[in-house]
Amino acid sequence: MNVLSLFDGISCARVALDRAGIPIKSYTAYEIDKHAIEISKKNYPSIIHKGDVKELQNPIKVDLLIGGSPCTDLSRANNNGKGLEGERSKLFWEYVRILKLCKPKYFILENVASMKPDDKEIITRELGVEPIMIDAGLVSAQTRRRYFWTNIDTVVPKNRNITLQSILEPINNPILPLTTELYTVSIGNETTAKVKEATKQGFAVAKEYQTIDLSFPKSKTRRGRVGDKVKTLMTTLSIGVLLKQGIRMLTTTECERLQSLPDNYTSGTSDRQRIKCLGNAFNVEVIAHILKNFLKHKLSRDEWEAEFGALYKQTLPHRTLDDLYEDYVKTWNDPEAEDS
Repeated sequence: MNVLSLFDGISCARVALDRAGIPIKSYTAYEIDKHAIEISKKNYPSIIHKGDVKELQNPIKVDLLIGGSPCTDLSRANNNGKGLEGERSKLFWEYVRILKLCKPKYFILENVASMKPDDKEIITRELGVEPIMIDAGLVSAQTRRRYFWTNIDTVVPKNRNITLQSILEPINNPILPLTTELYTVSIGNETTAKVKEATKQGFAVAKEYQTIDLSFPKSKTRRGRVGDKVKTLMTTLSIGVLLKQGIRMLTTTECERLQSLPDNYTSGTSDRQRIKCLGNAFNVEVIAHILKNFLKHKLSRDEWEAEFGALYKQTLPHRTLDDLYEDYVKTWNDPEAEDS
């Protein structure tokens, strides 16, 4: 498969393709963040790196176009955002231009589910498909609600019930002060934390292995600070977890796990840049889920061989295509395979 990834970031789409078992003929990435490119090159040296998406002016052969155009001006977290006409989010129109230019067989566009209805309607009209909203909390320990516009038949994934505790490292990061202007920790038979919130009660109580949003501690309007899962990993880290000894910040490796990435995928650059890149990334398992649906619904035996046969003969010459197709059927046609 020939893949074109716009706003590629750290190439989470490439990881998802591997996880979905889709052979890659070529993967071309358009990205301008030098730290993201370094991480991508470290993990996938064969990726063809380009630069600014605006530089793509001539059509290339593309089977799958994928990208998450910048959400900066679309997210309701940005009170001054100008929607699809904003400085960064207007890059959506580059995605539309390249979609029309290259005419891929399949496409996926991701963006925030908190956008205004008018922006959602514009994107839907331009791409000609209704979006599906998928929360990464179904397949990871992070709630991350995103719209996906795609011509690949897909459904919302089953809830895998992944807990925050299951992705924590067995290490003792420095424990934060037990009392601040935002919270008070009580250590006993069961450790709890009383966290200030802008609610009628005025606070929420966190229990062990729950997360606490530590951002904007002086805010008089913030609520929903306590949760069982991490709430949308951002480009700066302000998330603590309550343990028996008190509150500690999440580690960079734990943030990789929140995005369903392998441990140390982003290593080699500063923690600050690692977190920034992770906050801008796809959740890998969500993209892999969509791609698995593509495999389930689109490929008959003849289609599978036409798409992947020649490549598999090169990469797995010791296996017969019949055996490989049987593996494919077992994996992608078994409704329980995804959760196993």
